[in-house]
Amino acid sequence: MPDFAFIILGGGAAAFAAATKASDLGVRTAIINDGLPIGGTCVNVGCVPSKHLLAVGDELFYPPRSPFEALSREQGRFDFRTAIEEKRRLVTALRESNYVDVLRSLQGVDYIEGRGRFISNRSIEVNGRTLRADKFLVATGSRPSVLPFPGIEGVEYLTNREAMELEELPESMIVVGAGPIGLELGQMFLHFGTRVLVLEKLPQILPQVEPDVAGELQRVLEEEGMVIKCACSIKRVWQEGKSRFVEAEVGGRMHVFQADQMLLATGVLPNTPDIGLEVAGVRTDKRGFIQVNQYMETSAEGIFGAGDVVGRMFLETVAAKEGSVAAANAPEGGRQTIDYDAIPAAVFTNPQVATIGLTEEEEMRRFGACACRTVPVAQIPKAKAIKETRGLIKMVIHPKSSKILGVHMVAPNAADLIHEATLAVKFGLSVDDIIDTVHVFPTLSEGIKLAAQAFTRDISVMSCCIG
Repeated sequence: MPDFAFIILGGGAAAFAAATKASDLGVRTAIINDGLPIGGTCVNVGCVPSKHLLAVGDELFYPPRSPFEALSREQGRFDFRTAIEEKRRLVTALRESNYVDVLRSLQGVDYIEGRGRFISNRSIEVNGRTLRADKFLVATGSRPSVLPFPGIEGVEYLTNREAMELEELPESMIVVGAGPIGLELGQMFLHFGTRVLVLEKLPQILPQVEPDVAGELQRVLEEEGMVIKCACSIKRVWQEGKSRFVEAEVGGRMHVFQADQMLLATGVLPNTPDIGLEVAGVRTDKRGFIQVNQYMETSAEGIFGAGDVVGRMFLETVAAKEGSVAAANAPEGGRQTIDYDAIPAAVFTNPQVATIGLTEEEEMRRFGACACRTVPVAQIPKAKAIKETRGLIKMVIHPKSSKILGVHMVAPNAADLIHEATLAVKFGLSVDDIIDTVHVFPTLSEGIKLAAQAFTRDISVMSCCIG
C-alpha cells in the first residue's frame, strides 16, 4: 500500500501550487525538498529580493534627476550593506508568511527536508526511508548555468544568487548576458553607483522580445550610463588579484575588458541530475530538462513535471500554473492544459518590459503576413503630464479578423499595464473591442487603446478625448 497518493519533489512555486491543489482535492501528499530553502527561487533568490533591491536603486538614482523644474534634490547617502540586510529580512518574513504558514494550513500535506531520489517508478528514497506513491510530480527547479568560457575555473564570478549577497558595493562590474536577470541586476548595480558593462552574445539585448522593444530599452539604459556590447564573442576570462578580465571580439575587433566583479547571467540548468529519473523512466532533453506533454505528464506513467525543470517559460507564475495543472490531472487522469500564448511576462528594469502573445516575427511565420502598430509612450497624455516618456507599445493583430494576438511594450509600469492586453489575447478581443472600451483619462493604460486606435486613424493628430 502506498505511503502517499502524491509525492512532490521540490519546494518552490510549482511544488506549492501542486500541494495546494492536491490538498483542495483531498489527496494525501508529501513535499520533499532539499534545494533552496522552502519557497524556492522566487522568494529566496529571484523575484522578491531582486525587485526589492531594484526599488531601492530607483529611489536612489531617480530623485536627483527629477524631470520637474520645481524639484531639485541632492544625492542621498546610500549604505549598500543596509540594503542587503533589509532584503534578507524581507525574504525571511515572506518565506515564513507565504510558505511556512501556508504549509501549516494545508490539510493532508507533509513536508520533508531531504534529497529525494527515485529508486523505481513508484518509490522515492529520502533520508534513508523508502516512500511509495501512486503519482509523482518533479518540480525541482533550476540553477544558474555557467558557460565554460576558457579560464572560467580560475575566476571568482557571481551569479544572481551571490550578487544579491555581496557585502561591499563594487566600483565596476562586467555582466555577461543581456537577458532579464542580467539587465535587471545590471541596472540595479548601475543605480547603486557601480560602473556596469553588459556583454551579450546575440545581436540584441533581450533576444526573445520584439527588436523594437529591445532597441528602445537599450537606448534608455545607455542613456543612464550602462555600456552594452552586443554580438560579442568571449574568447577567454581571467582574474588578477581582485580584478576580473574578459577578452572578447566585438564588431570584428578584439577587446579586453576589466572590472572588480563579473556577473554571469547566462541562463539556467534544470535540477535533474542524481534524482533517479532514468530509473523511473523519465525522459529528458540533451540539457536535462524533463520532457512533458500538454497535460504535464512525463514519459513515465504516473510521473508529472512542472516549473523550471521542464524548461518552457522560466516564470514563477508559469511554474505555479503548471504545478496546479499537474496536480489536477494526476489523480484521475485529467486533461487540463495551458495556453502559453496567453501568459504575460515582464522584465523589471526601469522602464519595465512586458509582453504577451505573438511577436511580429511569429505572426509572419504562422500567417505569412503581419498587421502591427507601434505607439511611442511620449504620445500618451499621462506620460507627457508626468514627464515619463521613455518607451513604446507595439500591438500585433490578426491580418484578417483584427483580433489582438500580441502586445509588447517598454514603458513605465509595463508589468501592470500588460494585463489588459493579456485579457484581450486570452479572450480573442479585437481592436474595436478595445477602442469601444472607455478608459480612465489620463492614465498610462490608455496606451493600449492608442495602439488599437492606430489601426484605424492617425493618432498623431487626434484629440485626447476621441473615444
